[in-house]
Amino acid sequence: MSRPMASVEERIQSTIASAPVVLFMKGTRELPQCGFSAQVIQVLDSLGADYTTVNVLSDPEVRDGIKAYSKWPTIPQLYVQGEFVGGCDIVRELYASGELEKEMGVSEKPVPVPRVRISERAAQAFREAIENDDEYVRLEVSGQYEHGLSIGAKQPGDIEVPAGPLTILVGRSSAPRAEGVSIDYIDTPSGPAFKIENPNEPPHVRSLSAEELKTKLDAGEKLELIDVRTPEEREIASIEGARLLDDALLSELSGIDRDTTLVFHCHHGSRSQRAAEQFVAQGFRSVYNLTGGIDAWSLDVDPDVPRY
Repeated sequence: MSRPMASVEERIQSTIASAPVVLFMKGTRELPQCGFSAQVIQVLDSLGADYTTVNVLSDPEVRDGIKAYSKWPTIPQLYVQGEFVGGCDIVRELYASGELEKEMGVSEKPVPVPRVRISERAAQAFREAIENDDEYVRLEVSGQYEHGLSIGAKQPGDIEVPAGPLTILVGRSSAPRAEGVSIDYIDTPSGPAFKIENPNEPPHVRSLSAEELKTKLDAGEKLELIDVRTPEEREIASIEGARLLDDALLSELSGIDRDTTLVFHCHHGSRSQRAAEQFVAQGFRSVYNLTGGIDAWSLDVDPDVPRY
C-alpha cells in the first residue's frame, strides 16, 4: 500500500530539519536570482559556515508554503537549528552586530580595517554636513558595488576608519569591498558632487561627460578616442583625435594592453554604449562612453562641430 504524499508543510519541516542552516532563496548558491538572496549568500559565505539552500523558484508550492509556514511575506528566509532567523535585512543587521556568528555557532572572524582616502575638499563638505559630535560619515558598498554615503550615528558592529582628517564608519559587510576607496568632491555640469573610486569594483562601462573628456584631452592623458558611427556621419562632424572603429582599428585594439583607456562615442551615446560593453567583455578595464555623444560635444565643448 503506497504512502500518502507529504504535505507542503511536512516537506518544509523535513527540509529545515535536514541541516543546521537552511536558506530558502530565489536561485542557487552559485547563481542567485534576486539581489536580496545574493546579499544573504555573500554574508553566509563570508562566515565560512556550511549551509543548505532551497531554490523556491523551482517549486511554486514551497515558494508560497514557506511564507505561510514562517508567517513572513518575503524571500529569502534563513533558518538556523530549526528556528526562523529572518529575511535579508535582519540577516544583515545580525551580521553587522556580530550576532549572526553566535546564532550559527561559528567563530567571529576579525574584519580588517579598510584604507579609505578622502580629499580635503570632500572632507570639508562632510564637515559642513555634520551637525553634532555624535554624527559620522557612513560609507556603504553593496555586493553589486553600489556606493552610498550618509551622515548618522554609530551602529553596533560599525568599523571606525581613519580617513585623512575624518573618521568614517564602514559596516562589516562593506569593509572588504571598501579597501582602497577614494572619495573626492568635484564640480559637474549639475553642480558639485561626491566622486567615489573603488579599485575592487569589477570592470564596467563608465559614463564620461563632454566636459570631462575635454579635461582629459587637455591634460594629455593617454587614451584611445573611438568613433563607432558610420563613415558618412563622420564626414558631417567629428571630434579631433577620434578614430573610426573600422577593421584596421579593431585588429589594432585586439593586441593592445587591456589597461589602455578607451573612450567610445557615437551620435547620442547608445551605439557607443553597446560597443564599449563588448570591449569590457574582452577584458579592457578602463572603458568609457561619452554621454550624449558627439551632439553633447557640440553643445557643451565645441560649437564649431556641426550638429545633425
